[in-house]
Amino acid sequence: MPRPCVILLTVPPTARRTIVAWTLYDFANSAFAAIVLATIYPAYYAGVVVGNAEGRGDFWWGSAVSAAMVIGALTSPALGGIADHAGTRKPFFVGFSVACIVATALMATVGPGAAWWGWALGVLGIVTYEAGVVYYNSYLPRIAPSEKLGRVSAAGFAVGYAGSLVAFAVAYPFAAAQAYWGCFLAAAAVFALFSIPAFIVLPGDARHDVPLSVAAARGLRQTRNTLLEILGSPERRQMRRFLAAYLVYEDGVNTVVTFAGVFAARTLGFAFTEIIALFMIVQVAALLGSAAWAVPTDRRGPRFVVRANLVQWAVVTVAAFFVQEKWHFWIVALLAGTGLGAIQAASRTFMATLVPPLREAEFFGFYALVGKTGAVFGPLVFGGVSWLLAGNQRAAIVAIGSFFVIGFMLLLRVQAGGPTGGGPAAAYEGAVTRAG
Repeated sequence: MPRPCVILLTVPPTARRTIVAWTLYDFANSAFAAIVLATIYPAYYAGVVVGNAEGRGDFWWGSAVSAAMVIGALTSPALGGIADHAGTRKPFFVGFSVACIVATALMATVGPGAAWWGWALGVLGIVTYEAGVVYYNSYLPRIAPSEKLGRVSAAGFAVGYAGSLVAFAVAYPFAAAQAYWGCFLAAAAVFALFSIPAFIVLPGDARHDVPLSVAAARGLRQTRNTLLEILGSPERRQMRRFLAAYLVYEDGVNTVVTFAGVFAARTLGFAFTEIIALFMIVQVAALLGSAAWAVPTDRRGPRFVVRANLVQWAVVTVAAFFVQEKWHFWIVALLAGTGLGAIQAASRTFMATLVPPLREAEFFGFYALVGKTGAVFGPLVFGGVSWLLAGNQRAAIVAIGSFFVIGFMLLLRVQAGGPTGGGPAAAYEGAVTRAG
């Protein structure tokens, strides 16, 4: 297969400054994930902006998330290919991040009844957030030593959960005063401030004097070739099997995260301040879970960690069905939190061990495609079941549990994902040396 016409500048694997800047971006964009994706905006949009007495708000928010993921799924691989060919990885990374920050700030203008405006901003925010993450993830194999891929990936998620705690702390006074517009401005401010180190420190591409239209054509051709390679090449068999499992179980993870706040608000009567407090505790649990599973991800392998956490997530959905009191949900949420960062960090490490050197953005574009496609059906299933059953969110959450069971079964076919070491980072160093 033809390789991209651009080679990124070498990033020394032990460059601590680069790794710190990389992890701080996870701290920054977690403000969006925490306030917009997981807690305040979904509950505010579904319950206040649209109205959720009979599950109508669930359906509207589910359709917004699904629409955003469809757009992201269709564009991510091509954007990765274009960035590789034009040498525009960093400008794309910065540009999409800034667009997401602006969309988050504009959510402060969404009031009761502004369903379409709120829907459009939700879609824009999620699309640009996920696009930025594509380029962010593609740096991982370049900045981390191969034997520490799992630890560096987990560090990013752990720092990210710390960022969520900061975002919640800043947003809490606004939520307590029912000035929800302030929550979204606070999230935008945290996102903007802590993105600056990554914008400055992460390396740019070796630029080529290629018109963007030419780079786009090359990128689209490369996207097609890469898709055919993933689908048909014997060398990509394990990647193909992993992505099939990831498609299913990531759908479940995304859906639980997206609707947890809505579930807590409607089914259990949580106030907005209680939702923030709940998710602050969940972030602590997720941080500790990421840290606890970091070393096992390298020593036992990401496959082992993902399998263990899929069992845990299936238990969480069943337990949520039987929740009757608020304190019951606190326990279930803590259990989910310990597995949240772990499964995401291990999945990213799993993909990093399968990516060929010098093609990170290209393949992580497809990783993002699968993740976004794996976030289309879950929200529709949850929202659809809730709406059809007159707002029965307990049945909806159990339906999502099937995604974890199926994902676990598919992962049994994957033979890769053992202990890290001598993987893509080491191969990358050798490839760069040969290219030089």
